[in-house]
Amino acid sequence: MKGTEVLADAFGRIRDVVHDAVEGLSAEQLNARLDPGANSIAWLVWHLTRIQDDHVADAGGLEQVWSAQGWADRFALPLPAGATGYGHTARQAGTVRVDSGELLLGYFDAVHAQTGQFLRGVAAADLDRVVDEAWDPPVTLGVRLVSVIGDALQHAGQAAFVRGVLTRRR
Repeated sequence: MKGTEVLADAFGRIRDVVHDAVEGLSAEQLNARLDPGANSIAWLVWHLTRIQDDHVADAGGLEQVWSAQGWADRFALPLPAGATGYGHTARQAGTVRVDSGELLLGYFDAVHAQTGQFLRGVAAADLDRVVDEAWDPPVTLGVRLVSVIGDALQHAGQAAFVRGVLTRRR
């Protein structure tokens, strides 16, 4: 198996966890916070999707799905247009609210599709290309993609945990 195939498989696993965490939940459940400082499923999935969108688009020289496909307008969040959730306070995280899981999954699936298309054009040698010189050592494409996968799986797992708590409370 090629390295890019392993990466594509990992992104597919994120998709599975995200769909399992979101599908069938009400808006109330998606927006619920276990306590005032906790993140909702809506914020967790929005954030992991925004980070994937931002980082893959940047690394691939692509336009973010968020702006290119009108998702920013559909979400209509009271946040700056380029917000990804990185560094959000509890109050800011609480402003990320959705009316349905379809909105979250629609955006996620659009980003997942762009990520898959990007990966199909990546050769093994491309993974060593430096995509961010702001770090020491500079970040390569391979390291950036693994970082996105790790972050997304953590947040997707948190969303699955919140779902479990909420559905057992009934």
